[in-house]
Amino acid sequence: MSTIDLTTSPSDLRALAEQSNAWPFEQAKAIVARLKKKPKDEVLFETGYGPSGLPHIGTFGEVARTTMVRHAFRVLTEDKIKTRLLAFSDDMDGLRKVPDNVPNKEMLSEYLGKPLTKVPDPFGTHSSFGAHNNARLRSFLDTFGFDYEFASSTDYYTSGKFDATLLKMLERIEKVMAIMLPSLREERAASYSPFLPICPRTGVVLQVPIVAHDVKAGTISYDDPETTERVTLPVTGGHCKLQWKPDWAMRWIALGVDYEMAGKDLIDSVKLSGKICAALDGTPPEGFNYELFLDEKGQKISKSKGNGLTIDEWLRYASPESVSLFMYREPKAAKRLYFDVIPRNVDDYQQFLDGFPRQDSRQQLGNPVWHIHAGHPPKADMPVTFQLLLTLVSSSNAENASTLWGFIGRYRPGVTPATHPKLDAMVGYAINYYRDFVAPTKQFREPTEGERAALQDLRDALANMPDGSSAEDIQNVVYEIGRREPFLDAIKKGKDGRPGVSLDWFNMLYQVLLGQEKGPRFGSFVAVYGLSNAVAMIDGALARSAA
Repeated sequence: MSTIDLTTSPSDLRALAEQSNAWPFEQAKAIVARLKKKPKDEVLFETGYGPSGLPHIGTFGEVARTTMVRHAFRVLTEDKIKTRLLAFSDDMDGLRKVPDNVPNKEMLSEYLGKPLTKVPDPFGTHSSFGAHNNARLRSFLDTFGFDYEFASSTDYYTSGKFDATLLKMLERIEKVMAIMLPSLREERAASYSPFLPICPRTGVVLQVPIVAHDVKAGTISYDDPETTERVTLPVTGGHCKLQWKPDWAMRWIALGVDYEMAGKDLIDSVKLSGKICAALDGTPPEGFNYELFLDEKGQKISKSKGNGLTIDEWLRYASPESVSLFMYREPKAAKRLYFDVIPRNVDDYQQFLDGFPRQDSRQQLGNPVWHIHAGHPPKADMPVTFQLLLTLVSSSNAENASTLWGFIGRYRPGVTPATHPKLDAMVGYAINYYRDFVAPTKQFREPTEGERAALQDLRDALANMPDGSSAEDIQNVVYEIGRREPFLDAIKKGKDGRPGVSLDWFNMLYQVLLGQEKGPRFGSFVAVYGLSNAVAMIDGALARSAA
């Protein structure tokens, strides 16, 4: 069997997966080993979301990566064990600060400390701020077609789903305190309690010392910080919530979570929650700590700050598959999540897709597109690259898709928006990306005298080529014209043994002709753009530099 197809038996596929070192399979193998120690009829995968701010791509990434692990597990178990993915929202958390990227900030400041599902929606579209952010998350996950169940912390606390585990937490409160207190500063430890009462007078989630607890009655008592009145509340029924590390452990036990990943900044929290879980006779889930996403300044992206990329922004400039590739790659390495990473991921996705049919079965299981598409990647059919489209937009100052399709139709006869809808979508992405990021930063540099001479020679050579010349023939001419000082590369030899041509030659072409640092293969660009258009572009650059 050279490649994986629909006729591959589940057992053959499992055998291949057991030999694969792709990270989703490595994670899934740990879950298989877990089940050997403690068999279950159903495996629960969980992801968490804190709806204190609008969801960002990091939130999506956790669901996407967990979905990949879930599919890998299904392959390793031949889909004989039921699986579920629960996207859990901590929407009962108190609003700690007003996010920077929302309207009506003054209004929100009046509700600090209240559960997110009790804070009015600053956008005015939902019953609460928590409900608004939950809806934004679900809408995006639905756009990607994820198979998941949504869960609200508020719903689970108030409905009693957590009651039994909350009572057990109360019963073992001394053990939980012994785990938590050493991790806290002295001042914080003095007033710490795993239980946070929700004030019946103000509705605020209180951070107050618990002065008494009654295991038999299932209650805690505290002194109201404003009235000094002693208040006793049940820990069940949504009258209290837990501090987030005990809350995490409680949730793992109450729901029977088998797998949950978390960011690298939560390594210590995962360990503490795991100890609490064990203190309550539970088993912490499998999982790993992924590295954080950084903005253009190298800072951690934040829901409340709104830095980095939003979900909607990426999809304005590129396909869903490209962001899935970004999430698949190197989950344990920190990565910049900014606009300039988009073009590479768009084109790399196409390269992985193009290469998939040529790979043997083992290589296919290590190809990102196998995991992005749950084992069934589509047929590759993208005649041009995203980088080439960007360069076409830049060279022609295209303001509409029809201009770009004119170039594409000449380069690839028969290729139309109707025959290639994904390419049509990519044309729109390229125009959006150019308008927002390329055009504002365009800066043509002046060629040196030597570069002017090389450009003139290139112009004349292209003018003498016949219409319809192939991209390869044009590239050979471009290469030959560049074989001169200062563009010679003595280390990289040409096919004829003569010195090669350095990237400086090609970079100069884009910097002088298009006002950008780099671009696609120049011969391919000219083949699509047209020889006469390329000659006119060089004439324009020479005229500018002579002025």
